[in-house]
Amino acid sequence: MSVSVLAQNLHGSEIIKIAGEINELKRQGQNIANLTIGDFDSNIYPIPEDLKLGIVDAYEHRHTNYPPADGMLSLRESVSAFLKSRFNFDYAPNQILITGGSRPLIYSIFMAIVDPGDKVVFPAPSWNNNHYCDLTRAEAVIIQTTPENNFMPTAEELRPFIKGATMLALCSPLNPTGTMFSKKDLEEICDLVIAENKTRQPGEKPLYILYDQIYSQLTFGQHRHYDPVSLRPELKDVTIFVDGASKCFASTGVRVGWGFGPAHVVNHMKSIVGHMGAWAPKAEQVAMANFLKDDNAVNTYLSALKIDIQKSLTALYEGFQN
Repeated sequence: MSVSVLAQNLHGSEIIKIAGEINELKRQGQNIANLTIGDFDSNIYPIPEDLKLGIVDAYEHRHTNYPPADGMLSLRESVSAFLKSRFNFDYAPNQILITGGSRPLIYSIFMAIVDPGDKVVFPAPSWNNNHYCDLTRAEAVIIQTTPENNFMPTAEELRPFIKGATMLALCSPLNPTGTMFSKKDLEEICDLVIAENKTRQPGEKPLYILYDQIYSQLTFGQHRHYDPVSLRPELKDVTIFVDGASKCFASTGVRVGWGFGPAHVVNHMKSIVGHMGAWAPKAEQVAMANFLKDDNAVNTYLSALKIDIQKSLTALYEGFQN
């Protein structure tokens, strides 16, 4: 039986397929450290206790009906304050979209910006950008990176390919390598985007940046997270961020993501997500709104989580060395 051309040419997520195979081997009793997918063993890395109790309390208070399609206002307000305290960002609640994790955010960004045949530039390795290009029938322009640059793209590597492109998809800290942009390297990329957009005619789509910073709270040592808008504020109108709770609060199954950016893009993303029905569960949104307001609880959890992650990283490193 024939199906759509899209379905015929679309492949499932490779990392999810591999993760499933590894989980089956673990179920059979094999002792494997599963590094295939960005998930946490909840027996080792439980979600914040205050968040867990908040979720239970929200269900007990029957927060089980539909949430607003763009997210609970209380959560969007909490995210707005969280972004201000963590990054000194100024994003109003109407510039924030809540979804069931980060995947609907990325898909809705592609859908809101990219037309069939548009060029989308992204580095390899990266996470699933090739599949979102397939879904939107975009032209995927894949930039091979090198270990010498920590697998992060440089302005010089991107320069030959961004002319006429619609979107530059970046991620830092990077899934799957864990490496991240230096200030200098990201500044040079930002300047490249600014220069390209100055060549665009009125009414022509600018070169947008999709900036996935879902791992931004999990940096170690002297390494610091950088973003395009903080480095070059003039990029605020063309940068759409992907963020959320899944990594920094070990809450992959809680499914609360938040995206933010210029209202003229985010409003279209809201409509797309509304048709998808890809919002986060209401009880989890209520609990997350309350948890994010408690800076002390957030900082305490992040400090403990990063200590535990460092222990795991050290054990893994020493195991390889041995």
